[in-house]
Amino acid sequence: MARGPKKHLKRLNAPRHWMLDKMGGVFAPRPTAGPHKLRECLPLMLVLRNRLKYALTGREVNAICMQRLIKVDSKIRTEKNYPTGFMDVIDIEKTDEHFRVVYDTKGRFIMHRITKEEASYKLCKVIKLQVGSKGVP
Repeated sequence: MARGPKKHLKRLNAPRHWMLDKMGGVFAPRPTAGPHKLRECLPLMLVLRNRLKYALTGREVNAICMQRLIKVDSKIRTEKNYPTGFMDVIDIEKTDEHFRVVYDTKGRFIMHRITKEEASYKLCKVIKLQVGSKGVP
């Protein structure tokens, strides 16, 4: 019997939009519990290694994270498997780069480069919910 949450994720069971190759090993980085669901997120390791090409291996990603260089939504994240999702802002202090995680037309995550002013606010935040006439939200 399994005790506690699952800690591993096989590469072939990873979501398709992560775009991992089949022959790149047995396992994929499993995102930890956080603000986004497993199937609707991209672990920070895949962002730094596969998308932005800041590291070649998982060990290098771990070294970058442990130096406290990465901010997700203006908060330092040292966890390499932290789940980043739609409209999250990723700041890299040393290179002064800012990215927003958005979908492309085929439903895959892309890192859209943004300015410092644009990185200061978060889009798609529900402020007030109202119901209009005839129950139309």
